[in-house]
Amino acid sequence: MPAHLALSYKNLSQQARVVSEAWGRDNLYCPNCQSPVLKPEPNNRAAFDYSCPNCKLPFQLKSQSKPIRNRIADAAYSAMMQAIFEDRTPNLYALHYSRPSWEVRNLILIPHFAFPASAIQKRNPTTPVKRGSAWIGCNIVLGNIPPDARISIISNGIPTPPHQVRERFSRLKPLKELEPDERGWTLDVLRIVRSLSKKDFSNSDVYAFESYLKRLHPDNNTIQEQIRKQLQILRDRGFLVQVKRGNWALKEQI
Repeated sequence: MPAHLALSYKNLSQQARVVSEAWGRDNLYCPNCQSPVLKPEPNNRAAFDYSCPNCKLPFQLKSQSKPIRNRIADAAYSAMMQAIFEDRTPNLYALHYSRPSWEVRNLILIPHFAFPASAIQKRNPTTPVKRGSAWIGCNIVLGNIPPDARISIISNGIPTPPHQVRERFSRLKPLKELEPDERGWTLDVLRIVRSLSKKDFSNSDVYAFESYLKRLHPDNNTIQEQIRKQLQILRDRGFLVQVKRGNWALKEQI
């Protein structure tokens, strides 16, 4: 990373921002098309940091010196939830770098259409400081996003070839055709299917998560019916094969 840029700043968060944004300008690329670069957006664009000069997709970069585990701090909870349901979330690049060497260790990509509401965790309100009311932020819970949608770009300092990244992104794109509220259900069921850790499974295997899905979707009173519907959607979009009635097999995609 361009560590020399940090010399102009004393604040650690400012150092991280200028160094990571400059690195992103020189190294990030579009997973949706063949553009080898992303265009930096003006600093006053709070919603995203880059856009693709070809396909115009927006991207946000979040960087941290701690390893990427299960949670990434994000902005206001209400704004993030509204962005999900209005289909306005940017594609997220999450970067882990080491200090003081300023080396990129890990980088993952979450497509903009792969954020279920269940992945957004409300944080405790902050004590108002020069605000009229308390501010409520959120965390992105990575474990609530299907592993298919947590695309590795760099792992332990080793980059994934761009064509493989674009292939994984392309496999997920059929999910974008769904309406945001429907898509949340589909992502939740896909994550459960992946958690079974077996290639072949039955409706009953997923029904075992009925109470969990009820907590995520308390307004729905026909959970098993919804599970069957989502399994059919995943079949129609190339994630599953229906072996026979009530029995399924994964199409390996990770």
